[in-house]
Amino acid sequence: MSKALIEFSIHNGQEAARESITVETTIIAGWTGRDPVALEKHIVELEELGVPRPASTPIYYRVANARLTTATEIQVTGGDSSGEVEFALVRANGKLFVGIGSDHTDRKAETFNVTVSKQMCEKPMAPELWVFEDVKDHWDQLVLRSWAVINGERVLYQEGPVNSMLAPEDVMRGYGPEGLPDNAVMFCGTLAARGGIRPASRFEFEIEDPVLGRHIAHGYDVVELPVLG
Repeated sequence: MSKALIEFSIHNGQEAARESITVETTIIAGWTGRDPVALEKHIVELEELGVPRPASTPIYYRVANARLTTATEIQVTGGDSSGEVEFALVRANGKLFVGIGSDHTDRKAETFNVTVSKQMCEKPMAPELWVFEDVKDHWDQLVLRSWAVINGERVLYQEGPVNSMLAPEDVMRGYGPEGLPDNAVMFCGTLAARGGIRPASRFEFEIEDPVLGRHIAHGYDVVELPVLG
């Protein structure tokens, strides 16, 4: 089995320690919105753009573990991809952690096969994690944000509370009766993009914990490779 070895700084209370985590399963959970009316509206909007209706909501896409990266630059084919901020759940050594990542996706490929579009791009993650138990009691107060650099201008791209998506326990439970397996990473859904989905030369994202006064942030440059046919 192809595995990924990623080094994280894990924050446990006031302490932080470096730890290498072996990832054996990478999952992208889609259509995880809590509001079923808003969820259906978004599905219809994307159908009008050619994106097929999901087989279920939520739905769980598997991608290669090698797609996970903490790099500050990724390479993509052409100019049809874009990032989206998502909270990520990481289970390792029997413990559950919270991180942040970008489900960078090829939007052109998404119109004919969502699974293929997920596989085409790297999935950047911030190299930091929080212990889930430290944020569990005030989970709904956490905030996600992203910024995109478009034509040289840095603009707020997404912003909203994590409670726009299903709670972590519900997202994991939907994957299977045993939830999230050990040595696994699960991206857990995203927010609507302000001004619509569009490509950018750089993408930055964060998760903020206003209760404990901390945040995890990361960013990466997007390098386009030519499409020659």
